[in-house]
Amino acid sequence: MKTGKQLAGLLLLTTALTFPVQAYAQDQSPPVPSEQEPAGDQSAQPPVEDEVAEPDISVPGGGIIVTGRRFRDVTRSSTQVVSVLSSEEIARTGEGDIAGALGRVTGLSVVGNGFVFVRGLGDRYSLALLNGLPLPSPEPLSRVVPLDIFPTNVIASSLVQKTYSANFPGEFGGGVINLTTRAVPDEGFVKISLGMSGDTETTFSNGLDYYGSDYDWSGFDDGTRDVPPTLQAFFDSGLRINDPEVDQQAIVKQLGNPNLILLQEVGSTRPNFSGGITAGTAFDIGSDGRLGIIGTASLSNKLRTKVVTSQNPLNADLELDRDSRNFVTDNRMLANAMLGFGLELGEHKLRWTNLFIRDTIKQSGLGFSELLLDGDSTIAQNTGWYERQLFDTQMVAELKFADLSVDLRGGYAQTQRQAPFEYEFVYVRTNQENEDTGDIYINVLDRQRGSASVAFSDLTEDLYYGGIDLSYPLAEWLSATVGYAYTDTSRLSERRQFLIDGGSLEPAVGALRPDLLLGDAIIDFYGIGLSEPTQTDPAFQADLEIQAAYAKVNLSPIVGVSLDIGVRYEDASQSVATVQRFDNPFVSLATTQIDNDYFLPGATLTWEVTDSLQIRASASKTIARPQFRELIFQPYTDPENQRQYIGNPALQDSELFNAEARAEYYFGRGNRVSLTGFYKEIDNPIEPYVSIGADTSFTTRFANAPKAQLFGAEADFQWTKPLFDWGATGWLETKQLIFVANYTYTQSELKVTAGDTTRIFTAGVGPIETDAALFFNDGDPLTGQSDHLVNLQLGIEDQDKLQQFTFLLNYASKRVTRRGTAGLPDIVEDPGLTLDFVARQEVKLFKQPLELKFEARNIFGRGNFEYLKNDANRIEINSYDLGTSFSFGISAEF
Repeated sequence: MKTGKQLAGLLLLTTALTFPVQAYAQDQSPPVPSEQEPAGDQSAQPPVEDEVAEPDISVPGGGIIVTGRRFRDVTRSSTQVVSVLSSEEIARTGEGDIAGALGRVTGLSVVGNGFVFVRGLGDRYSLALLNGLPLPSPEPLSRVVPLDIFPTNVIASSLVQKTYSANFPGEFGGGVINLTTRAVPDEGFVKISLGMSGDTETTFSNGLDYYGSDYDWSGFDDGTRDVPPTLQAFFDSGLRINDPEVDQQAIVKQLGNPNLILLQEVGSTRPNFSGGITAGTAFDIGSDGRLGIIGTASLSNKLRTKVVTSQNPLNADLELDRDSRNFVTDNRMLANAMLGFGLELGEHKLRWTNLFIRDTIKQSGLGFSELLLDGDSTIAQNTGWYERQLFDTQMVAELKFADLSVDLRGGYAQTQRQAPFEYEFVYVRTNQENEDTGDIYINVLDRQRGSASVAFSDLTEDLYYGGIDLSYPLAEWLSATVGYAYTDTSRLSERRQFLIDGGSLEPAVGALRPDLLLGDAIIDFYGIGLSEPTQTDPAFQADLEIQAAYAKVNLSPIVGVSLDIGVRYEDASQSVATVQRFDNPFVSLATTQIDNDYFLPGATLTWEVTDSLQIRASASKTIARPQFRELIFQPYTDPENQRQYIGNPALQDSELFNAEARAEYYFGRGNRVSLTGFYKEIDNPIEPYVSIGADTSFTTRFANAPKAQLFGAEADFQWTKPLFDWGATGWLETKQLIFVANYTYTQSELKVTAGDTTRIFTAGVGPIETDAALFFNDGDPLTGQSDHLVNLQLGIEDQDKLQQFTFLLNYASKRVTRRGTAGLPDIVEDPGLTLDFVARQEVKLFKQPLELKFEARNIFGRGNFEYLKNDANRIEINSYDLGTSFSFGISAEF
């Protein structure tokens, strides 16, 4: 579809996006509704509100539409069901990344590596946007970007919209999360911040590490991890590893760098550190123009050690086959930078935003296992380096020609993930008294008594996007918007794994440590070579092209009633195909081609019953497409939890029907309560399930279940009370109490009846239609769904200066992470209850104001629990202590 690409390129050259860009100071007050004026003709004149700063929000289709009475509280004035975290509210949570802050929003929970679930639906049903524009994901397993890579210092506001409107992409299952980057400042400033943190499980305790390279502390490699020349020549040759022209010994000699292999114990792990700088300024241009510049950069380096209990079942009765304790130290380095330019010329506003984020994990692991069936003991050593990098440049233009608003948007984003030199060495002790080496750990590289492997993974995803929106008020009670959007996503994913073969390695030599085991002399003497288990499908090309057009109207036929209604048409082509890497390729069946188009209507009715009460009702149809990694028939191991995944090229789109009703009551400034009921039907939901290999290890796969239903309710309460109203004097006179509470109850169940089928993929055979009841049980909940989610915030803060003390409580009930098959129960995670405390205080040093921040996280020390359980037994899959973390930060603004 070259026409769409050409249009996107044209829009990019002209400029891009559609949103109101206003200049605000860096520290904004939270949006609050005002008290209502009781007197006067309310139908003729809206109530007057005090001037308060609004959160800066960028969304497609002309911004947040305000109807009826012009309340400044976006949550109240929007024509949709939205929740907004302003920069001030984000700061109150004390969270360092935006995923943590969003975990405080009603109905949202954070799972795994920063994936945000909406109303218990998995990350596939959540849409993440930056300034209203799509983002590519640096995660091989997901097309959804993990939000923990976004530090809060680059985000001005976070909007969560839970009802669908046609101006958003059709992949809208649970909701959309729109992040708006920092806006142009009113005046010049420079803000510098420093921080230090640690936790009771890691800091000043024993940990693991390996040297790596000189610049590892920064998250950037100095070239040590570049693919070795001999191996790169092999990659470029088109040959297979067993071809006689390949010099296997020459390749192995370049894989034994001790700096990347030799694991070391760290006796006293240092604390974490972080630092950042943000600066901005603005200039007048001509008689009615203003140019603003804002930039920010930061770097954090954090260590986390965990001792993971991981067990494998022998059978469906959950008798143990393997019992493991894995010591893992992750060193996470997060670097980010943003540079934004804003230009206002009369009523025209333009913005150019550039964002760079690099998130690196240096992982060191040592696992001890007991194989209960055959009596062996093993030690597994793992070292890895995982780079995730995002670059995004986007241009936004909001043009005003009398009553006609023309919004243009466009941009380019690229994500990369590289994992070079993923090493694993396994040493085995047989515990046999009749063997000379039965009491020592050895590795003879034969995969019976020891093994070694190294893998190289590389992922690059490019995303081009563009769009245009036209908005026009047809009457005082009627406005219309039409728009077009184009996205072109292309992902190349490659993984090459090599098993190191020891040939006739003697047991005594197998007792050498890993770097000596791969010494040049041993490689030559014993003829150590390589095999490549990934040579069937080492590389995949995945593409998704979407062309969309929409039309929507907002009408207010009578005062206090508004209807936002529209329809979106999306035509999409999604494909996954193997990429030829060999002159003599295998015939691969692991390809996917999905071509679908949809009409996706959505409508939301808002009725302002009284000045304080309004009711909403909404209905829509949306979709969820398979994520690239779920379609790619290629193994992948998540470094966070060591889960192995493999995709299913036979997956199909999911279709959703959504409905909800909501009542909102506002009582005084900053005070509100709401109650929501919601319902969803999903055709062909994609669910992860586990299969067990010959070694009883788990592999997570994916399949379409026939149907699912989900329903539930949300309650949200926010109350702010100045203490002087209660007669407080002295220190308390300027203080106010803030209490925020929300609760979400969700129930979901799969619908599986006799005769229902699903499609799975088998190597060498291809897609197979099979009985869905072999993989799914009727009535089981959707994966990732907790029945109960609770968030509480209780704080006291000063109204005249920066002084806040906040307790934050979060509770999530058990949820299924992966379906069990072959008689196994589902794998369950139990997040439980956590309690945090955040304090912020302004002090002055030599007349310079400083902001001090103290945080205590997970005060009760709640651990991570993921397990299998039946009536008689429970085995741990990924369980470990998290400990309590503490941090202290200081910042100064000039």
